[in-house]
Amino acid sequence: MMRGTDQLRNATWLNEPQSWSHDGDALRLDTDLETDFWRDTLYAFRHDNGHALLLPVDGDFSAYLTFDAVYETLYDQAGLMLRRDERVWLKAGIEFSDGVANMSTVVTREASDWSILPLPQASGPQRLRLTRKGTAVVVQFRNAARRWQLMRLADFPAGGGFHIGPMACSPKRAGFGATFSEFRIEPAVAEPLHDESVAE
Repeated sequence: MMRGTDQLRNATWLNEPQSWSHDGDALRLDTDLETDFWRDTLYAFRHDNGHALLLPVDGDFSAYLTFDAVYETLYDQAGLMLRRDERVWLKAGIEFSDGVANMSTVVTREASDWSILPLPQASGPQRLRLTRKGTAVVVQFRNAARRWQLMRLADFPAGGGFHIGPMACSPKRAGFGATFSEFRIEPAVAEPLHDESVAE
């Protein structure tokens, strides 16, 4: 199975961070000051200055991401972004809130929503799989049993013009460091919703 981040060599930054490196094996970055992705809900503001290294993607697919960071400040976050534009996007990964690292998904279709699953024992590299099939997106993470666990099933617009890749931001500070050691796009998993196979 191919690992590493070679597929990102032709990716393009959305909001390139001041400090980053990519050697093929891993992408590393430190976030700029007060970066975030959020739109309207509850806070009545729009932030679209988080960092994402994105590749074009079309049709059905499964994307895999392995990432690691030290989450210390409110809303520190790293993970995966699927994006059409500032009004239509999804981010999934770890987000730090109320002293806990949470598996987190935000789906934005004009306005953002947020769902979380607390992982108080989370440490070390985390792994995600995002599968798009038609107008559905299935987000899964590697659980403590090292199997795929469902985090979110979301309705998402059909059509092209989408991009996907690693994402990180830090709404309350600068210098949040994240490392992405795997990113790959493959044909869509046939039945992702109830797939609890080993997430290696």
